[in-house]
Amino acid sequence: MDSLIFDCDGVLVDSEAIAETTLLELLGEWLPDLAARAELKAALGMTTANILDHLEACSAYRLPTDAAARVDDAIEARLADELRAIDGVAAAIAALELPLAVVSNSRRRRVLASLATTGLDARLGNSPIITADQVAHPKPDPAVYRLAAERLGCAPGDCLVVEDSVSGVTAAHGAGMAVIGFTGASHVPPGQDERLREAGAWRILPHMQGLEALVRQWRDTRRPTVGS
Repeated sequence: MDSLIFDCDGVLVDSEAIAETTLLELLGEWLPDLAARAELKAALGMTTANILDHLEACSAYRLPTDAAARVDDAIEARLADELRAIDGVAAAIAALELPLAVVSNSRRRRVLASLATTGLDARLGNSPIITADQVAHPKPDPAVYRLAAERLGCAPGDCLVVEDSVSGVTAAHGAGMAVIGFTGASHVPPGQDERLREAGAWRILPHMQGLEALVRQWRDTRRPTVGS
C-alpha cells in the first residue's frame, strides 16, 4: 500500500525561521562566545536537546539544566501567534489520494499545536503522527520512520517522504523510503537542494504545487511494465 509521510517543521508549517530566531536570542544570553547562527545550519532537523548538546560542546559556557524545555516553551509561544502553513500545502494534501502520516523530531504537543494553529489538523484527519518522544533515537536515526510505516501498516519501501533537512532525509533514506527534498520554506539556505540530494533525496521540490506530480511519478516507477 503506497503511503506519503510528511515531516512537520519546514514542510507542513513554516516554523523553522521562527524557531531559529528564538533560539539565537536565548543562545546569545547563554553561550555568548558562540557563532551560533553558523553552527545551527549544521544542526537543522535535530531535536532541541541534540541541537543544544551540539552547541554547548562548541562553547566554553554551560547551558542551564532546563535549557531544552525553556527553548521549546519560548518557540511554542511565538508559534501560537506567528505560525503559518507552508504555501500551497493545504491544496496539495487535498489533492492526494493515498494514506498520510506525519513524522517529526519536535515534541508531540508542539506538532499538534502547530497543525491546529494552521488548520492542517482538519486536512490530515486521523493520519498517524509520530514524534521524537516515541522512539529511543530520533532523526537522523531511521526509527521514527520505521515506526510510521508500522502505524500505516505498510512496508518502508512503499512510503514516499517529504523532508526539508539533511537529518530528516538521512533518517527516511536509512529506513528504506524514497525521499523528496523540500526547499520551499522561508528558512532554507542556499545550496540546500544539493545537500539534500547528497543525503539521499530522490527528487527536489521547491514548491508544494509540484507535489502531486512527483507522487504520480514515484508511483508510476513502481508499477510493473506490461509483459514483465
